[in-house]
Amino acid sequence: MNRLLIAGVVVAALLLAAVSSLFAVQQTQQVLITQFGEPIRVVRTPGLNWKLPFIQTVIDFDRRLLDYDAAGQEVILGDQRRIVVDTFTRYRITDPLRFYQTVGATEAGIRLRLGPIVSSTLRNTLGSETLLAVLSADRARIMGEIRQRVNNEAQSFGIEVTDVRIRRADLPEENTQAILSRMQSERERVAREQRAEGAEQAQRIRAAAERDRTVLLAEAQSRAETLRGEGEQMAIRIFAEAYSKDPDFFQFWRTMQAWRDAFADGESRMLLSPDSDFFKYFRNLDAGAASSAK
Repeated sequence: MNRLLIAGVVVAALLLAAVSSLFAVQQTQQVLITQFGEPIRVVRTPGLNWKLPFIQTVIDFDRRLLDYDAAGQEVILGDQRRIVVDTFTRYRITDPLRFYQTVGATEAGIRLRLGPIVSSTLRNTLGSETLLAVLSADRARIMGEIRQRVNNEAQSFGIEVTDVRIRRADLPEENTQAILSRMQSERERVAREQRAEGAEQAQRIRAAAERDRTVLLAEAQSRAETLRGEGEQMAIRIFAEAYSKDPDFFQFWRTMQAWRDAFADGESRMLLSPDSDFFKYFRNLDAGAASSAK
């Protein structure tokens, strides 16, 4: 009975040791084996591997690209302009042993180390560049220089920096407000100039229209006077022609018109001599009546 118990304990211990000695490495991992805290070997090949049970420890590191987002910071450019830049960095762990020796077993340590490196490199590089260069196509060249400098310093931690980018570049709040105020003033100045030009153009159009109106009225008045003169001339000629054909009848007709106009209201009073030409046809009328009576 005791032998069976001892045999069972031994078998269980062997199984536990076998299980503890085996570990799997994933495609996205690389593993550092340590023994009592001392690095022993690095495993980069995916698959099943072994280690000494209980005395060796497996520390895995991600072999994929990792991101580090830096907080926005104010930078003074070469032209003494101030901008607030917000950057991100992409890196991968290339040497797990050196990474473990310099940073530790977690990625939080490299973020603490990488932040000051990126910040100082960013300040030193942008300190010799102008705002126009940062905001133009030269940004790719500038970011290439920053990436190279950061990578040279970060290699001592067992990582490779593949990219450093400016996510956003803004002016400080006080500069932004000043620029917005200046832009508003500029827009107001342009608006005033355009309104003044519009008023001047409207005045020219109104003056031209008034001038054309005056010319048209003058031409129309002149044409009317001409037509009126021609009409009066034609009327005088017609009257003259009619008068020359029968002067006696024309004189009689004109006298009748004068009588009608004089006594049209029925209340007209006139003091005239009986010998006046106004009563010439009345006298003739009496003479004609007397001759008829005889």
